[in-house]
Amino acid sequence: MNILLIETATSICSVALAQEGRVVAHRESDAPNAHSTQLPLFIKELIDGVTLDAVCVSAGPGSYTGLRIGVSSAKGLCYGLDIPLLSVPTLLGMASLYYLQHPDYQGLVCPMIDARRMECYTMVVRSSEFGVRSLRDTHADVITEHIYDVWLDAEPVTFIGDGAEKTRDLLSVHPNARYDSAFRISAEGMLPLAAEKLRKGEVEDVAYFEPFYLKDFVAKKSVVHGLR
Repeated sequence: MNILLIETATSICSVALAQEGRVVAHRESDAPNAHSTQLPLFIKELIDGVTLDAVCVSAGPGSYTGLRIGVSSAKGLCYGLDIPLLSVPTLLGMASLYYLQHPDYQGLVCPMIDARRMECYTMVVRSSEFGVRSLRDTHADVITEHIYDVWLDAEPVTFIGDGAEKTRDLLSVHPNARYDSAFRISAEGMLPLAAEKLRKGEVEDVAYFEPFYLKDFVAKKSVVHGLR
């Protein structure tokens, strides 16, 4: 099975090609506007000469624009090639990647995506022999000192993602709080979840699938000097 994996929920634009259960090629960039300028090029490079069986896209939450670009690209491929569309919750994909990178880690993972000020999109995830599963589904949390104590009091929790660093001063006082500042979101983390969904036939409706924004999009007022 050849699965194209697309991750555009944050500032990192990441695309991976998986063949027979392993990632064989990967492209990514965190350059400004990479989603609109680099994503089509990455996709073209990875699928050239490859017969795809499915496309999996990061479903959100995250950047409104990034998600729209990623989902639109995935839909276009699936419609044009008449292949299944799969989706993976962004935070669950992040946790999956962390466990893949740290197979001996036994604690929980709390992926965090920065949602401005002291708010983060978060999820609490555990790994087992059956794969990763959420203990607490996606929330938009305003981070306070004791918000995750119910999990921290029981076992180690590793905080990852671009929202984690701004929570360090509040949460790192707990002895079970861990931080991995080197972690980077990547499309590669979606593979185990995407493969399982494809095996079970859990596919999306190409016409009607929409990203999970969690919060409504609010357009900023354009500011041009000299104009009201």
